[in-house]
Formats: sequence, C-alpha cells, structure tokens
Amino acid sequence: MTSQPNTGPDSAAQDMSPAEIQAVIDRILAKDNPAREPAQTAGAPASVLGKAQAISRRGEEHSSYDGDQQDLEERHALRRTAGLSTELEDVTEVEYRQLRLERVVLAGLWTEGTLADAENSLRELAALAETAGSEVLDGIVQRRPKPDPGTFLGSGKAQELKDIVMSTGADTVVVDAELAPSQRRSLEDIVKVKVIDRTALILDIFAQHAKSREGKAQVELAQLEYLLPRLRGWGDSMSRQAGGQVGGAGAGMGSRGPGETKIELDRRRIRTRMAKLRREIAAMKPARETKRANRRRNSVPSVAIAGYTNAGKSSLLNRLTDAGVLVENALFATLDPTVRKAETSDGLGYTLADTVGFVRSLPTQLVEAFRSTLEEVADADLILHIVDVSHPDPEGQIAAVRAVFSEVDARKVPEIIVLNKADAADPFVIERLKQREPRHIVVSARTGEGIPELLKAISEGIPRPSVKLELMIPYNRGDLLSKLHETDAEILSLDHEEAGTRAVVMVREGFAAELDSFISND
Repeated sequence: MTSQPNTGPDSAAQDMSPAEIQAVIDRILAKDNPAREPAQTAGAPASVLGKAQAISRRGEEHSSYDGDQQDLEERHALRRTAGLSTELEDVTEVEYRQLRLERVVLAGLWTEGTLADAENSLRELAALAETAGSEVLDGIVQRRPKPDPGTFLGSGKAQELKDIVMSTGADTVVVDAELAPSQRRSLEDIVKVKVIDRTALILDIFAQHAKSREGKAQVELAQLEYLLPRLRGWGDSMSRQAGGQVGGAGAGMGSRGPGETKIELDRRRIRTRMAKLRREIAAMKPARETKRANRRRNSVPSVAIAGYTNAGKSSLLNRLTDAGVLVENALFATLDPTVRKAETSDGLGYTLADTVGFVRSLPTQLVEAFRSTLEEVADADLILHIVDVSHPDPEGQIAAVRAVFSEVDARKVPEIIVLNKADAADPFVIERLKQREPRHIVVSARTGEGIPELLKAISEGIPRPSVKLELMIPYNRGDLLSKLHETDAEILSLDHEEAGTRAVVMVREGFAAELDSFISND
C-alpha cells in the first residue's frame, strides 16, 4: 500500500510526494471547483451518495395554513453556501463572507438487523449532517458483530476510510454511533481529519435551532454534559503551579508541586457552569407549571403532538390551528414547544401542544435536559403520535418514539397513531401499519386528507364533561349562561321560559359545584 498524505508535523510531511501534498492543499483550501464524484466503495450503500432527505424544498413544502414563515426566512438568510473558500483575498471581505459547507464522509457499523436497516440508519445520518450544514460526499458500512474497542471500525476499515477521505477531499468524518473518547482520538490519528459522532452532530443541530431562553439553556447543558468526559490536556499548559521565587521550580515553600492542571481547571469551570444552568432551568420550570396548572384548574383537555423528527408535527399543528409554526423539511427544525387553543365541532375547547421531535438513539443528555419540555407529553390527556409513512422504516420510528415515551413516563397516556404524508407513501406500507396499529388515522397535512377524521378522533378521545344537570338560570345571571357556552360545558338543550333559561347541560365535576344552587327541581 502506498503511503498516505499526513497533515501532522512537518517531519512526517517530508516523505509525501508532490501529488499527495497537492491533495492536502486542495482539501484545506476547499477550492471553488466541485468535489470529484467519489467512487463507490465496497460496503458503501449507494443511497448515501448525493442529496439526503433533509434538503429543504422550500417551494414545495408549505401550504396556505403555514402562514408567512418569517422565522424560516431568517434561518435561511444565514445558510452556509457550497463552493466558497474561507481564505480571504481582501480584509474588507471579513464582514460579508459566508462559511463554506463542511464536506463529510459517513461511517457506520452493521451489527444487527438487515442491511436495509444499516443503510436507513446511515441515510438518516446523512440527513442529520445536511441539516447541520454539511455536504455529504461518501459513506461506508462495515459488517462486524461489535465495534472495535480501539478505532471503532477496525484498523483495516479505518485505513480504507482514510483513503476515501483523501480521494474525496473531505474535512470531517461523522460516525453513526456515540464514540468513546479514546476511539475518537485513535480514529482521528488514522484518518487525519476531524472525527465527530452521532451525538455531537445532533447536539450541534440543537444548538443551531434553539431560539428561546429555556431552549438555549437546555442545549448548552446537554453539550457540556457531553463535553465533560472528552476534555483533553495540551502539553505545558496543563501545569498551574503556585507563585513564589524560591527553589528550582520557581515556587515558594509549601506551594511546590504540580498544582491545578489545565484540564482540572476546565472541568471545574464546566461543572460550575452546568450547576448554574440547572438552576436557571429549574427557575424557568414554575412558569410552565403555572400555565399547566391553570389549564388543569379550568379543566381544559390537553392534546400533545409527538413523534419522530421531520414526521410533520408542525405542519399538522398549522393545519389544525393556523398556528403559523416554522415548517422545514429538515430534522429538528423546531425545538421550542408551541401550545395553541382549538375546539371540537360541538364547541368543546382543548389545547394542542407541539413538542420536540425524537430520533433513533436520542442522546440521553438531551432527554435529561429537555425533560421539562417533554413533560407536556406525560401530562397530556391524549397523544397524537405522528408517523411519517413515506419513510423507509416507519416501524423503527414508532419503536424509537415509544422508547422515549417510556423514559418520560408517558406510556399510560392514550395514544392515536397518525399516519402522516399519506399522499407520498406506498399504499402497501399504509395497510401494513393499519393492521399493526388498531387505533390509527391516515392523514396528509399537506393535502388535508383525513383531517376531518382526525378531528373527530380527537373529539372522541379527550375527556368530556361527565355530570348531567338540568338548570334554571335567572335572566340576571347571564354570566353563568356565558360560561356554559365556553369550554367547561356541553349544552344539550336550551329553553327560554318566564322565570329564566332552562338548560340541560353536561359539565365537569369542578364546575358542577358552582351550579348546585341553580339545579331545577321540577
């Protein structure tokens, strides 16, 4: 095997041929010419090459129910652009330049299941990488029973990955798993470019898309939890000795020794910051709980929209309530929960809450950091579990979402499977899922197919008033009659008589006590 280019120390670079040196220069400068089409390598799924499913088709993905989408315009105004170098020709460009796309190669293991499962996982990783602002050049899958403890892929496949990185001009390798710190270092030593894992990629997307104060704090906490065991020390900067001028080490009496090392100092600062973030998130929690308590006190039923990322949760919320929530064909496009008021066809009010999307192997740091947000699902009266039936593996998405439901104690909440994107799905897949899930609704948030059936299912699934009363309300108590027309009651009949208004109503237990003095004894 011929020697590979080395981007390390100069001593190692002396053995490189002129062609190899030029390849390294081309990769670093990221010239404007497009990357060479990578050759198909053994074990690489063809579906990984080219554009992944996360690329946004802005002209096709919105309907009149989505509103102006001003937040989306703001997000796309800051998009990275392919073919631009970060090398400045003129210092005046610094205010106007755009950051070039990172060019990445994907790597994954096929340890269980079928090859199609492994390819779907790598295809999802490609979508995640493109959502984060990268250009996917190539991908490989290795069949082995378990990861190599040293380099994750094994030494032979790691060398093959290095060849792919050099031939494509990639500057980053993304691994479809969570790497141990030692595995990441060893793999970087071989491929000679930056290596990140699936968890770091998801955290990066969350950091880009978080907008609210609570969301930013939750993402930062998750990032610090991920970073803490992966800190590295760098040479002489690790020593932090005490002051003084006596002795060969330059320290005074009683203060000689290594002192606090740089890595220990960094760890202490991270732990301090994490403690502060936990206090801030805890301080934000009462506001959310107060709103939730108000809904409980007023007996307002709550419906949570949950599901896999990019399954169409925000599009469905816009279709049902005209909420105008940001909609984008990308993974984790919306992170901050949105709550909107809605009504059944017979006037019974309820709330619809859009939640953060889930993903296969969702990092545990995110589950913990977003626990206060995910409580919207656990405290709901009904869950609309949105499933993308056009996805290659909808059953895997359902299993991944239900695993997160178990982590946040939401498995006991009644659940309706909403088979979304029916206009783009295989009818055979829809029938298969209908047989698998007895409580289901087939819809398309884009075309409106199945929306009336979904609204009917919501109306039947939410808690309804259970106490039947016959009331005689005097004409001077119009406030009570007005309240009966609101969300607390279901009016069965109204008759205006000489003494007042006779009403037969269904009310909730809490409201029934207020109406006790108006119960008709006739």
